[in-house]
Amino acid sequence: MSNDIKRAPVAVILATGTGAHFGAAADKSPACLRSVGGSVILERTLRNCLSCGISQFVLVLGHRAEEIRQFVDKTFRGIRVTYVTNTRYDNSGSAQALLLARQATGMSEFVKFDASVVFEVRILRRLLDSNDTNVLCMNSTTPSVDNMVRVITDDPAPDIEADRAITPERAFAAAIGIEKIGAKTGARLFAELAQIMDDPLRSNDPDTVAYARLSAAGTPFHALDIAGLNWVRIDTKADFDAANAMFGSPVTTVSRGQERAIDAAAHKHTESL
Repeated sequence: MSNDIKRAPVAVILATGTGAHFGAAADKSPACLRSVGGSVILERTLRNCLSCGISQFVLVLGHRAEEIRQFVDKTFRGIRVTYVTNTRYDNSGSAQALLLARQATGMSEFVKFDASVVFEVRILRRLLDSNDTNVLCMNSTTPSVDNMVRVITDDPAPDIEADRAITPERAFAAAIGIEKIGAKTGARLFAELAQIMDDPLRSNDPDTVAYARLSAAGTPFHALDIAGLNWVRIDTKADFDAANAMFGSPVTTVSRGQERAIDAAAHKHTESL
């Protein structure tokens, strides 16, 4: 019998954005350091990772990088964090940001997070529990024009095609900005990202373009539908208000056993109504 224990993936968090949609408010603090429901957005991501056994982090920073670094170092003493700075954060997209994590990630499996996404821990648990290698979290109930990923559902290992021109009617689901990438796929992904960044006209491309290219070349990707679970991508003031309404209390580090107990209690309460 094998005694091998599956190693937790590395968390790669892209926190380079300026939060320009917030206007003057973005100048007061980095977008990921704004508070939602009593907890800083970035803190929510880090604590969710710790709850799921992830303890190694790569943070790609840009706008007000030093403030973010100081917050993490002060709030999370003792965790393993590698900081990478994207000096082109104001004129590049998530493809460039993710590419910069290449050396720090090495040959490890990793989970990529957009720092603007606020999500409940059950989403990450489902992603990590998935036996599939390359998985994109998607919400089949809320297709988005801005960050669209189309899934061809008649294939047992559906291809994923990223295209910002795809309409919600044609989309199977919306990518939420959380993906699990296998160790073997990682090397191909970073090579694809580097090729994209060699073209100066594509400097603002999202990382999903690289997923689409790999899929077209035969690398299987899978969709994890997280419909019914709570998450918000914060791009605007309206998104920020929605996140505060959805996540009304501070985040805590919750073990899997504690989560099961909470779910069981909630189910019992529902049955008694």
